[in-house]
Amino acid sequence: MNDPEPNAAQQSETTSDITAQFVASVYLARTSLARNPLRSTLATLGIVIGVFAIATLGILGSVVQLTATDALGGLGDQVIVSPNADAGVDRLTDRDVALISRAVDDATVIPIVTGGALVQRGESQTFAALYAVERPGDLFSAHSGELPERHRRGAIVGSDVASSLGVDVGRTVTIEGREYRVVAVLAESDGVNLLQPDGAVLIPRSAFADESFTQVIVRADSGSEAAAAADSIRDALNTRGERVTILELSQIVDRIDQFFGLLNAFLVAIGAVSLVVAGVSILNVMLMSVSERRGEIGVLRAVGVQRIDVLRTILVEAGLLGVVGGVGGAAISGLVALGLYVVVPEVTLPVVANLRTAGYLVFAVLFGVTVSLASGLYPAWRAANQRPVEALRVK
Repeated sequence: MNDPEPNAAQQSETTSDITAQFVASVYLARTSLARNPLRSTLATLGIVIGVFAIATLGILGSVVQLTATDALGGLGDQVIVSPNADAGVDRLTDRDVALISRAVDDATVIPIVTGGALVQRGESQTFAALYAVERPGDLFSAHSGELPERHRRGAIVGSDVASSLGVDVGRTVTIEGREYRVVAVLAESDGVNLLQPDGAVLIPRSAFADESFTQVIVRADSGSEAAAAADSIRDALNTRGERVTILELSQIVDRIDQFFGLLNAFLVAIGAVSLVVAGVSILNVMLMSVSERRGEIGVLRAVGVQRIDVLRTILVEAGLLGVVGGVGGAAISGLVALGLYVVVPEVTLPVVANLRTAGYLVFAVLFGVTVSLASGLYPAWRAANQRPVEALRVK
């Protein structure tokens, strides 16, 4: 005959008993740890240092990775098409640009002519890169003035050049004997940019002696679309030989991200070693505690306390050390992360305060508690399996 299933009242009573037993174990564990506060504090400090090391190294690696990703900006959705000098191709023609435009329907195609020259304003002069971009608004933004829809006249000056020459919108600059009126000053670049606009001047394509293009930038909406665009360009221009070289920046961004991910894992592993060392100190504390309380444990076993109760009490002691040390280490690590945001200008708040950072803090605490419990297993097993007669024997 099957035993009747426990009713709700019985289940509630069982839950209450388990809770009461756990509360009693926590009280006994806290009382035991308080007997030798210095030893308990040193063991807890070891966990604090270990958790702090794991969380902080993980967060630092994450901050570096995310900051680098932010600095790379939208490079992952760009493809750079350049003439293949090894194949005897030095420039890209209008026909090449037309083929690229037909190959990529939804992407933005930006052909560029590049050069360099001295830029003068009165007695001041500076060397600047020269670019010709028909639609400068596709790549740049203006700090002052307005970028023309199509650049046909005047000069667009980078922020460093404008500062060096002391020019602003409406002034004129001289380049290779020709005078240009400044129609706009570019905003300062705040990330990685292939063209380095701060030290450049944009002039009309017609001002170049050779108007053929030196490269073409293709901007897509995502990295996957950029990869598809690169394949289409290869099919369109390289069917009869490698006329152009195609650089997919998404691959470079992915490699950089993989490198920082590996570095981050290595840093976390280093922190984990320090936490394992802290676990050894907890093992030592628990063994000493069990040895000192051998008579007390023998009395408890003699009056009917079960092995599971002794085991639970010792494990709770180790767990308390892990919880207190873990929370303390995570709190200090969190303060260090906020300090990075305050002290380092390149570190933004979204880079510091995100789910990845919280994940490292939670992982470090859980790992600290796990190491503490694992360190308390042998002392708990040893205490629970002592025979009462042997435990009470006076040595």
